[in-house]
Amino acid sequence: VVHMTCSCLTTLILGIELCAENPGVQVILTDKGLQYGKHLGAGWIQEKLPLVTFPDINGRLLGSIYYTLSGVTITKCDLPEPSVEFYQEVNGVKTSVSGLSVAVTGRWTTQFGLIHDGGSFNLALFNMDVTSEVALGKDDGGHLSVTSVHCNTRLQDVNMQFYGGASWMFNPLVDYFKGHIKSKIEAAICPAVDEYIANLEYHLQAMKVSFDVDENVTFDLPLISIPIVNASSMNLGLKGEFYSVRPRIDPPFEAQPFTVEKQPGYMLSVGLSEFTLNSASFALHSAGLLQTIITDSMIPPNIPVHLNTSWMGPYVPQLPKMFPGLLMVLQIYAREVPMFSFQSGVVKLPIEGAVKAFAIQPNGTQIPLFKLHVSASYSNRFLSGVTAGRMLLSNSFTLALASSEVGTFQTGALERAMKVGLSLGFVRLNAELGKGAVLPRMKNAQLVNTVLGMEKGFVAIASDVQVLLAGVN
Repeated sequence: VVHMTCSCLTTLILGIELCAENPGVQVILTDKGLQYGKHLGAGWIQEKLPLVTFPDINGRLLGSIYYTLSGVTITKCDLPEPSVEFYQEVNGVKTSVSGLSVAVTGRWTTQFGLIHDGGSFNLALFNMDVTSEVALGKDDGGHLSVTSVHCNTRLQDVNMQFYGGASWMFNPLVDYFKGHIKSKIEAAICPAVDEYIANLEYHLQAMKVSFDVDENVTFDLPLISIPIVNASSMNLGLKGEFYSVRPRIDPPFEAQPFTVEKQPGYMLSVGLSEFTLNSASFALHSAGLLQTIITDSMIPPNIPVHLNTSWMGPYVPQLPKMFPGLLMVLQIYAREVPMFSFQSGVVKLPIEGAVKAFAIQPNGTQIPLFKLHVSASYSNRFLSGVTAGRMLLSNSFTLALASSEVGTFQTGALERAMKVGLSLGFVRLNAELGKGAVLPRMKNAQLVNTVLGMEKGFVAIASDVQVLLAGVN
């Protein structure tokens, strides 16, 4: 029985390990990023506090006088810089505010039997401490989830001043019932914090984790596991897979494990795996998008090349004789899925393609001429870690005649001509790439001080973030 139990447990553990999914994208938020977010949040809260309203406070005074404090709004707030830290005990974040003081104003009303009275009041809250612990997780749909697991509030003192009505009678009694007001406020803070976190959770569940690139391809970016929190960072593992949607076809390969090194000097450390790029390549190939048609009208006027049977004569001698003076069209497509390979400092991309050539008769009919197989290998070497500057190199390029309706011909001359054209193109392209590429910018944020690096199996990105709060509600 013991042997059978051990065997079952071993099988279960191995099964769990084998079924574990590796992320295609990893994002690490460092303590520097957390503190930047805290600073932005504190400033945003300070701006929004004058717009905050509070629920009515009801109670009873001297046994038979009922009172209500309503329309409570903030007139002044001394908000110290909060303390925010990654908190391993709850796998989340711990936030503390100490010494918060707030001045508010509002209306008061009383009822003693049939007698009603009212006026205004000022209320000062002194040295309030609030501590909140929030656990981070994920739901079944791959959304980030937040859960309030602990909240504590302590208010040191309150002071009140009443105006209007019978305020002359209530002001001397402030010390008598301010303890009740103090306990009411303390009791209301944590439920308000929990409500805010629940509202944040609601919005997180509504966020998209799948994005349509176009009508053919979708990008899946859900969490595949709960966030991993330690004392100085939070690691998010995301699926990071492109797939074709008509019908959905998943790639025949899986994401491989990779480790992104945390860069404490930056707010974010991101790892983009070769799986993600290869899934995009597979999705485009499955959707039939890795192909194009080239006609003579598409060739720039400054390039001394024409796509017609006469110009192709030196490379396919029989072509001008069989189909004199006809325009041509080329169909270029990938025979196999191009697969990226990331190595230290270098990206490699082998391409297996094909070119089908057609002659166009005056009535528009296309006559098949021949098909060439293209085998090429390119590499992309990163030259700088600060910009996205890099150098594109052609490692190999060969042409082979796959089939022909016009008879056999040698492809060597055409191959050499295409190599010369590619070399000239690479010179111009590398001049532009050497200037560096501008990284994409989001609506309210942009990456700054970005460093790119190529590692085995993934692109490593370390960056700070600049958030633009203008227009954010």
